[in-house]
Amino acid sequence: MDWGKGITLSLIVFGVIIISMVTICVKQDDLHLVTQNYYEEEIKYQDQIDKMVNAGQLDHEVLIYNNQSKIVDLHLPVGAKGTLHLFRPSDARLDQKITFEITDPAVNSVDVKSLKPGYWRVKLTWVENGVGYYKEEKINI
Repeated sequence: MDWGKGITLSLIVFGVIIISMVTICVKQDDLHLVTQNYYEEEIKYQDQIDKMVNAGQLDHEVLIYNNQSKIVDLHLPVGAKGTLHLFRPSDARLDQKITFEITDPAVNSVDVKSLKPGYWRVKLTWVENGVGYYKEEKINI
């Protein structure tokens, strides 16, 4: 084989490899953005910062995860209402949002035994007496 055929064959092999890699990348369906409305949520981030500051000024812990019993306890007063977002960074299809309103202080826990084992972020957003709060915990189930 002479130089011309070797160079031509190398270019053809290179082209086939590039085309196959592009095809593999395009066919992947398990790629997920952290959020679908990334830019809109980025603009609202100052409100989020204010809610985190409000939660940091509380004198008690509002979100406690018990690793033994796999339960997330919410220590919120009666009248608080909001959303508990169970966020799985590696797979958005597993995310869950639970809307709540505390009417009985004895019933304020969420069982997370049914969730897939691994790394989760528990995001708690609530309103109490007209003031917004936000607390986030990282847990391993």
